[in-house]
Amino acid sequence: MSCEEPEDSEFLQHIPCPSCGSSDANSLYSDGHQYCFACGAYTPANGETSNMDSNAKGRPRRMADFVSGETQALGKRRITEDTCRKWGYRVGDFNGHKVQIADYWSPDGAEVVAQKLRFPNKDFTVVGKLKEAGLFGQHLWRDKGKRIVITEGEIDALTVSQLQDNKWPVVSVPNGAQGAKKSLQKNLQYLLGFDEIVLFFDNDEEGRKATEECAPLFPPGRCKVARMSTFKDASEAMQAGKGGEVIDAIWGAKVHRPDGVLNGAEMWEAIVTDDAAVEAAEYPWEGLNRITHGLRGAELVTITAGSGVGKSAVVREVAHHLVRSGETVGMLMLEESVKRTAKGLMSIELNRPIHLDLTPWSALDAADQEARKRAYEATLGSGRVYLYDHFGSTEVDNLLNRIRYLAAGCGCRYIILDHLSIVVSGLDDGDERKAIDVAMTKLRTLVQETGVCLIMVSHLRRPAGDKGHEQGAETSLSQLRGSHSIAQLSDMVLGLERNQQDEKTKDITTVRVLKNRFSGETGIATHLLFDRETGRLSECRPEFLTGDTTSDDGDDPF
Repeated sequence: MSCEEPEDSEFLQHIPCPSCGSSDANSLYSDGHQYCFACGAYTPANGETSNMDSNAKGRPRRMADFVSGETQALGKRRITEDTCRKWGYRVGDFNGHKVQIADYWSPDGAEVVAQKLRFPNKDFTVVGKLKEAGLFGQHLWRDKGKRIVITEGEIDALTVSQLQDNKWPVVSVPNGAQGAKKSLQKNLQYLLGFDEIVLFFDNDEEGRKATEECAPLFPPGRCKVARMSTFKDASEAMQAGKGGEVIDAIWGAKVHRPDGVLNGAEMWEAIVTDDAAVEAAEYPWEGLNRITHGLRGAELVTITAGSGVGKSAVVREVAHHLVRSGETVGMLMLEESVKRTAKGLMSIELNRPIHLDLTPWSALDAADQEARKRAYEATLGSGRVYLYDHFGSTEVDNLLNRIRYLAAGCGCRYIILDHLSIVVSGLDDGDERKAIDVAMTKLRTLVQETGVCLIMVSHLRRPAGDKGHEQGAETSLSQLRGSHSIAQLSDMVLGLERNQQDEKTKDITTVRVLKNRFSGETGIATHLLFDRETGRLSECRPEFLTGDTTSDDGDDPF
């Protein structure tokens, strides 16, 4: 059926309805006719003798195409007549069937452009052009405010509205969860007029998927998610007499956090659960600080070394030092589980590698349990550590989105990515050099955009000659694996060198500054001694490289 508006009739204003008493549901048009969307009453234009079905050009009037009905309470849903009148939600007949009528208005609120008709068996049909409509209920509210709630269906919108005395903005998407993202994109400008956008979609798989798709449309921190653990949606809770849980869900809505980003403060249970059978900050080591002058925001620091040299151990020490200095840190450790990362930070705090201790939690004595709890509170429990539970997903754009969220949504000024090579290793075309170029360009851009300090781990190519990095070969920028863009786009490049085969020096790592855009200083910065008892890396004097542990003054060598 046609829904074209006659060219000689334009909407003028909302006026009271003499039939039902509505204060604003009656619409006055330029040719003088009126139509009430609350009760369906039609007032002919001046000179009309009947409820005309067409204009002079033979096209049906828009109003004649829509279904009229009466405003009444929805007893089963516990929706009052006042709420239905507020929303223009009516009950009427369509092709011999009783239907509930939801009017959809144009985004500017000037006119109804479509109706969604709901049959008793919950089937729907649409009259008019739904694609021309705004969100359901959008015309009822101003285009800005403190908070707006978005539901998945019309009945849920009425429910939430009624529970808030029909005074606070609520809208719903016209095409359910599957079309939610497209609908919100279309009306994004309207929604961004509100300080807080609360997604209150159904608590089922489709609703959760829609939430994940829609939340990134909004600036970090602006979008919150309301969820009830007991009921699927607001209407179900209302019918059970638990409307209070709807209000609790809205007021308790949490800022949306993408899948995979975990607050370390929420990890205690995972840690104690036994596994089955930009202001400048400092590094933990003074020698490195002397040459680099510390860590700064909007810098990309690359740490590189051969396989097995201890890159992850170094970045864990850096992360622990930053957290204990009051900084908020994000960690994307792609070669280990978040639990391993968590235990690694706690081990540094305890000066004891607890990840090597396979004793079940229940078998630890009370003193050890308490010590581990204190270590947790000082690190992950501080709320200043965010971990990425990657679930094997390391696609470049996916990681970029997580890094952006860690920076903007979690307040992380320092973010660790370990490591770049695994991000590009699984690409279908196999062109690692091109993939690294693309990834580095995007990472460099993201660092500038967010102002974070990104500490990234990268691998080295095998050097020419017989001596490899596992025998302590010297690192250089030319050995960075895959692409020169790593050296070009990094602000700082640190090379780690250790001879894993020398019995006297295999626990000593040389830290070499290969590039320093900040001050230009390069060369050997410090030497780190790995203590197998504590699992810690501490600075030591260069003579340790020769295996000479004697000292003329008798002082401690590190």
